[in-house]
This record gives sequence, structure tokens and C-alpha cells, in this order.
Amino acid sequence: MIPAALLSSWLEASLPVPLLAMVCYLAMTGLVLTNLPEHWRELGWANRVTLGRGAIVALLAGTLADPDLLARAAVPLAILALLALLLDGVDGWVARRTSTQSDFGARFDMELDAFFILVLCLALLLLDKAGPWVLAIGAMRYAFVVAGLRLTWLTRPLPESRRRKAVCVWQVAALMIALLPVTGTTAVGWLAGSALAALTWSFFIDIRWLHRHASA
Repeated sequence: MIPAALLSSWLEASLPVPLLAMVCYLAMTGLVLTNLPEHWRELGWANRVTLGRGAIVALLAGTLADPDLLARAAVPLAILALLALLLDGVDGWVARRTSTQSDFGARFDMELDAFFILVLCLALLLLDKAGPWVLAIGAMRYAFVVAGLRLTWLTRPLPESRRRKAVCVWQVAALMIALLPVTGTTAVGWLAGSALAALTWSFFIDIRWLHRHASA
């Protein structure tokens, strides 16, 4: 049912949709291959799973080129986004099972999450379900990276955190629910607002930790 609805929607999509999806995926693949550690002979199964999840995110990003498609296929696209969220835990499980955990894999996973969240925020804006403020959720990670170019102490590695992972999952879940046609404006405001508040709180904790250790 859902695959058929997605296929039907994509067949009716305008040309910019598949083009944008292809550009996003090729850019993603190019960045991965460019930044792959020199001593690696292959990508590894965990990173392949992440790249497969990236293909789903690229498909979702492609729909941003056609707001009408976003509106018509909101439910199938939300389910596709749910699949991408579920796969977010699979790559880590594969890495642990195959003993192939790496800083590269963790960074790849994190940056894909950030792009995924930005795509969902843009979808909400294009559907007029939220105002421009919702982009703050998707832009916060990139603002942090830009700030790190000037404040180098922000680029220090952070310790593992379940809080950070939980906030990421809630952002994606809240934005997916907000995209559903049955979700009204008030509910969208609460969902997206809670995601923004949780993210701001999480970034505040991490920045405070980094600042304290930089001072030390």
C-alpha cells in the first residue's frame, strides 16, 4: 500500500524532484568518499547502512522541490521518514556486531541526522505548517559548526551522551508527527517548539562542558 502510494507520487512528480534527490545523494556520496580515512580499504557494512539511510533522506529532500507532492503524499513520506529513523539504530548495531566502530562512522551518522532534521524543518515551512522559526531546529547544528571556525574550543570531541541521542530521536519524531495532515497548527507548534527547546537545552549543556574544559 505505502510503496505503491510512494511510487505513484514519484511518477507524478515534476522533474526537479528526482534531480534534487540525485544531487543530494551524489553530494553525500562524494563527501563520504573524500573524507574516508586513507588506511581504509572499504566503507564497511555499518557505513553502507548509513549511506542507504542517506538515500532515503535524499529522496525526502527531493520532494522539497515540489510542495504539492509534499502535501499529496504526506503520510507515505512520513512513513519513509520513520524508516530512516529506524535505520538510525541499525548502523550502530551493525558496527558493534562487526567491531567496526569508528570516529568517521559516528561523524557520518551525526551529519546525516543533522541534514535529515533540516529537511523535515524545510518541509514544515513549505507546507505552511510552521513559520520560519522552525528552521532554527535544523540550522542549529550548522551554526555550531560555523562558530567552531572562530572558537576552536567548540571543536573538541564530546563524550558519549544518551541525552544527546534521545533529543535527536525526539526532534525527528516530533517533526514527522507535525508533518502528518491530521496534525493541526496548535499541535505542530507544540511539537516543533518542544523539539527546539530540547535541542537548545542539549546544546547549552554541551557548550558549557566544552567551555569549562577549554578553560581548564
